[in-house]
Amino acid sequence: MSLTTAARGLVLFLLTVPVIQGQKGYDVKYTSTEICGLRGSTVDISCTYTYPRRVDDHDTTVQESFWFIRESNGIYADLKSDPDYSDRVEYLCDNNRCTLTIKDLRESDAALYKFRFITNQPRGSFTGSPGVTLSVTDLQVQVDTLHEHQFYNNAKLTCQSSCLPDHSSFIWYEGQSKATEGATYSARFSSSDSISCAVKGHESSHSPSVLIWRRKGYDVKYTSTEICGFRGSTVDISCTYTYPHRVHNQDTKIQESFWFIKESDADLKSDPDYSGRVEYLCDNNRCTLTIKDLRESDAALYKFRFITNQPGGRFTGLPGVTLSVTDPQLQINVRSLAHYSPWKELTCHSSCQLPDYLSYVWYNNGQEVGGKTKYLLLRVFSPTDSYHCEHGSIRSPPVYAPKLPSVSVSSSGQIVEGSSVTLTCSSDANPEATCIWYKNQTLIKGAERIYRLSPISSEDRGLYECSCQNLYGTTTTSKYLHVQYAPKLPSVSVSPSGQIVEGRSVTLTCSADANPEATCIWYKNQTLIKGAERIYRLSPISSEDRGRYECSCQNLYGTRITSKYVDVLYAPKSPSVSVSPSGLIMEGSSVTLTCSSDANPAADYTWYKDNEDSVKATGHNFTITDIRPEHGGHYYCQVKNTRGSQSAMFRLNVTVSTEVLKTAITGTSAAVLFVMVLLTIIFLMRKKRTSEQPSEPGDRANHSEQLEEVIEPHYVSVHFVKKQTDGIYSNIQPGPHRNMMKQKENEEDVVEYSAVKFRSRGQETVEDPTALYSVLKKPTR
Repeated sequence: MSLTTAARGLVLFLLTVPVIQGQKGYDVKYTSTEICGLRGSTVDISCTYTYPRRVDDHDTTVQESFWFIRESNGIYADLKSDPDYSDRVEYLCDNNRCTLTIKDLRESDAALYKFRFITNQPRGSFTGSPGVTLSVTDLQVQVDTLHEHQFYNNAKLTCQSSCLPDHSSFIWYEGQSKATEGATYSARFSSSDSISCAVKGHESSHSPSVLIWRRKGYDVKYTSTEICGFRGSTVDISCTYTYPHRVHNQDTKIQESFWFIKESDADLKSDPDYSGRVEYLCDNNRCTLTIKDLRESDAALYKFRFITNQPGGRFTGLPGVTLSVTDPQLQINVRSLAHYSPWKELTCHSSCQLPDYLSYVWYNNGQEVGGKTKYLLLRVFSPTDSYHCEHGSIRSPPVYAPKLPSVSVSSSGQIVEGSSVTLTCSSDANPEATCIWYKNQTLIKGAERIYRLSPISSEDRGLYECSCQNLYGTTTTSKYLHVQYAPKLPSVSVSPSGQIVEGRSVTLTCSADANPEATCIWYKNQTLIKGAERIYRLSPISSEDRGRYECSCQNLYGTRITSKYVDVLYAPKSPSVSVSPSGLIMEGSSVTLTCSSDANPAADYTWYKDNEDSVKATGHNFTITDIRPEHGGHYYCQVKNTRGSQSAMFRLNVTVSTEVLKTAITGTSAAVLFVMVLLTIIFLMRKKRTSEQPSEPGDRANHSEQLEEVIEPHYVSVHFVKKQTDGIYSNIQPGPHRNMMKQKENEEDVVEYSAVKFRSRGQETVEDPTALYSVLKKPTR
């Protein structure tokens, strides 16, 4: 073994022949079955294991592997969960090899260690036997040669341990100071020199100190060099001593023996701080110091001295016994024995590391249970269980699962959005429970016993649960948190969805998240709709119902409004027709006919003229430029959208004044006069036929199928004036058409006028009291 390995582990493998334990393909091989380690050092215990790769056509996988030192009735305790090994053990397992590392070795670590693994196969658990026996020893300073003199001794010292390999390197100390390095230490030692040794690289683990200068045959050995006691308890410190029975033919007798703690070597019994609390029991070269009612001030280094009748026969045992005093406290630690095991192990634990062989008593809810050891195995821990252990008069605090948590809210009254709220959870438990919060069964990260909501919002309302857990169980308490707040922005829905068509039933629904519940009312175009609340029905809906609707929701904390435009689709309404410009119109100028109708969606406008198949124009306006008599006749305005159509018929009358004829006859020859008379007669006859011809919807059979309504006619008269170079005007005046025409006949010799009456198909027609007249006048030169 190399010095490097020895320095790291301070371990001696006493038996390195591998041991095999196998059955049906399951094997564990330990590197060694016996290992020795020095107190304070680190030790590695290793093994390899095998198992069948497949069993009954199922692949084998290792679910758990661990080391243990205790087993009871088939229950195995994972070493990692043992509080005595807390933070001192590690597993390094890979490729079917597992190594247990134990740091800072203690004498209590001496035990039989075994490895166990568990697979997914039925009966696929296996423990390697016989295991590995670990022994823990201390370094000892040994005197190889000694030459005694009256006032000093020459000696050669070696550092010994059954766990040390050969050729180890050591550090030597005189008291607490480093003296030298080397495998041995040779020097002259006086009566006050106290020597100890440590392995190089592990200087924190010293051997017990020894006093080199001593007379041959004088010695003191302490039962333990470190003792821990509880405050108020009684502790025993023991030693054995030897001396030569005869020196220079004189029998040796013990004249005095005592314990002391100070350099003055004063007998402890004479110390007033120990008055009435110390006793010596010395017999057969053994002496025990008993200290009662331990106090914290009793913590000290205790040494034993005896004095004989021989010259120089005084001897003090080194290094002495260190006593530490702590509060009387037993604690119960709990651990799961293995990952897949339901069993738990309770350990009666003390900071003084009381020996395992001492007698313990276990209680559950005041009733004695279990055996007399420091360990208690439990399969089930009930929420009502309360366990404690006792050793002598010392009793541990009870351990139990958390009681039902108490949840409190900082705000005693109503919780209003924007304020600060604190939730506090508390639960009686030992050991202390860890508490976490859930909201609506979802974990709130970072929230512990106290959970603050600042500022609180409406989204924070809900069911809160405080769950408290310790090693013995979990309990939960819930509380619903109500938050009051102003209405959120209302949601407005229209039913049915899609386009809204005139004549159907429509429902407007308004909802707003609020606490307390909000009151909602409706407005249309900023006018309150009386009686309308969250639900407003329009049945049947009409074109007049379209517009902007607002839902206003209000509670104690505020008001919110949402608006929605309701668009109603409907067929065109009855068209209206107008003529522009108004007044007298010069021959050769332009006249614009305008047709308009209310419709949604917007309608398309098409113009036709009687006895003509082609479309005259599209759009609202139809303009006639360079107007002449032949422009007279029936005109149709068709208005149409996706919901339906309407039509309006318009008759344009063109008349000529008699002054035009008189002027023409005077200025022409007889032949021209004859032609003009003839043309006049023909013109008058044609006009007469035109005026007598009825105007029926059937006159435009090719368009009548598209017309749903015919409107009351408009009347227009056009008179030519003398000069065609002068402007042509159109005079349009509302009023009863018969009075208007009589007025024009009195003022001018109007030849004729024509009227067009608009009729409705499928709808009842209401006669329009307003007629439109247009006069085109041509005065004499």
